Amino acid sequence: MLSVRFNRVAVATLAFASVLACVGPLAAQTRASANEEAKQAPFPSGRDLIGLTVSGSYLAARHASVDRDATAAAAFYRAALRSDPKNNELLDRAFIASLADGDIDEAVKLADRILTIDKNNRVARLVAGVRSLKQKQYAVAQQNINQSIRGPITDLVATLLSGWANYGAGNTQAAISGIDKLAGPEWYPIFKDLHAGMILELANKQKDAGVRFERAYKLDDSALRVSDAYARWLSRNKDSAAALAVYEGFDKKLARHPLVLEGIRETKAGKKLSPLAENPQQGAAEALYGIGASLTRRGGEDLALVYLQLALYLNPNHSLALLSLADLYESVKKPAMAIKIYERVPANSPLKRNAQIQLATDLDAVDRGDDGIKILKGVVAEDPKDIEAIMALGNIERSRKKFADCAATYTQGIDAQSSTDKPNWVFYYFRGICNERSKQWARAEADLKKALDLQPEQPHVLNYLGYSWIDQGINLDDGMKMIRRAVEQRPDDGYIVDSLGWAYYRIADYDNAVKHLERAIDLKPEDPTINDHLGDAYWRVGRTLEAKFQWAHARDLKPEPDELPKIEAKLRDGLPEDTSNAAAAEKKKEDGKGG
Repeated sequence: MLSVRFNRVAVATLAFASVLACVGPLAAQTRASANEEAKQAPFPSGRDLIGLTVSGSYLAARHASVDRDATAAAAFYRAALRSDPKNNELLDRAFIASLADGDIDEAVKLADRILTIDKNNRVARLVAGVRSLKQKQYAVAQQNINQSIRGPITDLVATLLSGWANYGAGNTQAAISGIDKLAGPEWYPIFKDLHAGMILELANKQKDAGVRFERAYKLDDSALRVSDAYARWLSRNKDSAAALAVYEGFDKKLARHPLVLEGIRETKAGKKLSPLAENPQQGAAEALYGIGASLTRRGGEDLALVYLQLALYLNPNHSLALLSLADLYESVKKPAMAIKIYERVPANSPLKRNAQIQLATDLDAVDRGDDGIKILKGVVAEDPKDIEAIMALGNIERSRKKFADCAATYTQGIDAQSSTDKPNWVFYYFRGICNERSKQWARAEADLKKALDLQPEQPHVLNYLGYSWIDQGINLDDGMKMIRRAVEQRPDDGYIVDSLGWAYYRIADYDNAVKHLERAIDLKPEDPTINDHLGDAYWRVGRTLEAKFQWAHARDLKPEPDELPKIEAKLRDGLPEDTSNAAAAEKKKEDGKGG
């Protein structure tokens, strides 16, 4: 049971999640729980859709929407719409779902239908405008985009897109004038100056472009696209030293960003770097990406999804937009959808390596860990000192219980760390887990102690080492103190509180075991191991009926396969007579083996 809970706790150390609201009209639907299934629901086949009634398709679409499966939702809404083509609500929902799914060609068709019914539908106007912009119908694009305005964010998007349409139509002055006239929140100017600079640059007004880029850079020299655009302009219009200074300044703030490293390499090689956008379509895509990515970071995932999909419609190979969209899907626990996006990142993109690492992690999340391991081994083979890739590889190997492999991988990570940097305690902690699971306790203990030396009082390490000692009946006092210190730091961590309760159980202090295990159940009611532990503690204090209830609950919560027979045996036979773990531990101490 020790190894089961420790693998779970180690995985939980780095876990995080957030929940995405549905897009547009879908927002009114029931929100999915934070414990959504990690796998994407199967996409409906044509056979699935044939013969469904309108109500059947609608209910299936609603279910898919609640599960954040835009692909299935769009298919089912469109199926319902085909059966009831005059239903405006179905039309609107099919449009929004198609847009969220990134099927812009289908969304455009539905937008045209919506606009014949409601000429003021702003989202349909935006989509129609982006379609026209892509087709170089700039006057039509402006008409539609200008009618999509509503609020600070949409005002800014519409103004920037209109500016790019004006430039595409050959009217640079109108493009810049429109952007400059826009007034709004304090975060407007950086977008306005960046895009004005990009438009002026393509119009060969290089001096004016430089003024705008420099102004945007002074507003925020930590903005990646601003720094990149400015450095690129400097490489062509000033000198490589000035461009290099911008890139190196950014690298000091956010080290080793792939696009910045590429910029540094090319600048040092004396290259004159191309503009960030080379045509109106790429410029408009950059506007949609920039605002979409900002919204993703600020909790506006619903609108961000629309903007990122439209950006990719205009520029399908925009690597940053692809990574932002995939990251959005990951944040709502949809790794299968993220996988499809990561696979679209061009092979020649400097961000391909980042995409491969995240792709491998998502493959593991959908039970394709071996595919993920293969990808990461390829990444590490290309750069044996890629710490991030090595960590990701070790984590997947550990989750797949390849403990000898993950110990070797974490060792490679430790060896790859620069002698000038402080060693990363996480590598030692995770290698310690792999060694413990491989029954190499001496090595595991050394790693856990080293992790604590590097990160004193780290609660997960305290928990792991302290419990390991108690489970083996050694260093009982020190082990209990460590777990208590871990609980003091993480009083609401059900796994760590469970460790304290189970430690009391191991030393036969069953009353305290019950007390803390009940608290752990309050914190993590659906964890099979904690329920199993509480059942054991109840049995030892004579609460046998409650014990069987907890064991039955643990069985129903899908425990680890090797734990299920043990739980079933306890349900059938109860626990054997107490042979006194405490007495055995004391005997070890008296023999000089503990403490």
